[in-house]
Amino acid sequence: MTAQLILKPGKERSLLRRHPWVFAAAVDRIQGAPAPGDTVEVRAANGAFLAWAAFSPRSLIRARAWSFRAEDRIDAAWIEARLTDAVERRRALVTGTDAVRLVFGEGDRLPGLVVDRYRDTLVVQFLAAGVEAWRSEIVDALVRITGCRDVYERSDASGRQREGLEQREGVLHGTAPAGPVEIDEHGVRYAVDVVAGHKTGFYVDQRDNRALVAAHAAGRSVLNCFCYTGGFSLAALRGGARSVLSVDSSADALAMARHHQQLNGLEALGEDRCAWREADVFETLKRCVAQEQRFDLIVLDPPKFAPSMHHVDRAARAYKEINLKALRLLAPGGLLFTFSCSGAIGVDLFQKIVAGAVFDAGVEAQMLRRLQAGLDHPMLMTHPEGEYLKGLMLMRV
Repeated sequence: MTAQLILKPGKERSLLRRHPWVFAAAVDRIQGAPAPGDTVEVRAANGAFLAWAAFSPRSLIRARAWSFRAEDRIDAAWIEARLTDAVERRRALVTGTDAVRLVFGEGDRLPGLVVDRYRDTLVVQFLAAGVEAWRSEIVDALVRITGCRDVYERSDASGRQREGLEQREGVLHGTAPAGPVEIDEHGVRYAVDVVAGHKTGFYVDQRDNRALVAAHAAGRSVLNCFCYTGGFSLAALRGGARSVLSVDSSADALAMARHHQQLNGLEALGEDRCAWREADVFETLKRCVAQEQRFDLIVLDPPKFAPSMHHVDRAARAYKEINLKALRLLAPGGLLFTFSCSGAIGVDLFQKIVAGAVFDAGVEAQMLRRLQAGLDHPMLMTHPEGEYLKGLMLMRV
C-alpha cells in the first residue's frame, strides 16, 4: 500500500495553489514506512487528496510533488512521458545553438532533475531523492527520446547533501567525453568541459544575455568581471567591441577562455583589443576606480554570493559593492549588465540593491530591461523559487 503524508491543519494551502514542495514542518504524521525517493500520497488533515510526491526523509523539503492529479500513476511510463514533453517543447523554443537545457527540474514538473545537451552528449544532475530513485529509468528514457548515446552525470552539487545523498559523477551510458565537447552558440564556438567545468560544464542559462551583449557591443570598450571561460567576452568581440578586458581569479578558467579565443579565429588580437587578467574582481574594480578608468559596457556575472537565506545580508553587501564600483567606471551612455544567480536573493531585493548602488555612486541610471535565463529554463508560475537567475540592463545617463 502507498504510504501517506498527512499534513497539519491549514498546511494544505500551498499544495492547493500547486506549489510543488511540502516542508517538514507542514507534516503531521506519516502512515507507512516510505524509503527515500518513494512515491507517497499527500493528504490534507481532513483526508482530502492533494498530490503524489517523492519522499525525502533527510531534507527540509520533505516531499516534492510529481502530480496533483489523483488518477495519475507515477511509474516509468509516466516519467518518460514527462521527459518527452520537456524535450519536444525545446525544439520550438531554442534555435541557433546545439547547447540546450532539456529538463529544468520543477519548471518541467520533474523536481530535482537537470538535463543539458551539448551536441550529442547529455549531462544530467539528480538533485533530489525522487529522481535519484528513478535514475536508471530516466537515463534509458533520455537515450531513447534524444538519440544521444553518451550520458554523463554531474550530481556533484551541494543540494544533494541536503537530500541525504552522496555526490556522484561519471558515465551513465555510452562513453566518457575524450575531451571538451565543442558547441556553437549563435556563431560563437565554445569548448564545454562536462567533466570538470562549473555546473554541467557551461552556463547555458546566459545564452540570451550573451546575445544581448553582442548586439550592443559594437565600438564599445568592455569590462567583463567574473568572466569564467569568456562567454560574454567572446560574444562582445563577435559583436564588434573595440576592446574587452576580462577578469577572473581562476587560471584554469582563463586558459579555457584563451582557447575559446583561438577557436573563434581571434588569436591574433593584441592585448589592447582582448586582455585576460587573472585577479580578484573586487580588488580590480577598486584599482580601476582609483585610476579613473572608464568603460562603455560592463558585465557583472558573479558566482552565487548567497547559497542560502543565512547569507543574504553578506551577499547584499557584496552585490552592492561591485555594482557601485562598476557604475563609477561606466562612461555616460554606457551599459551595465548585472546579474545574481543566488536563489535566496529575490528579483525585488536585487533591484533594490542595485538601486542603492546607483544612489551611492552619485550617478543617474535608467533600467532598460530586466534579464533572466533563456526560454529553456521555464519557471512554473506556482513555483517562483525557480527564478534563480535575475539581471538588469542599465544605462548611465
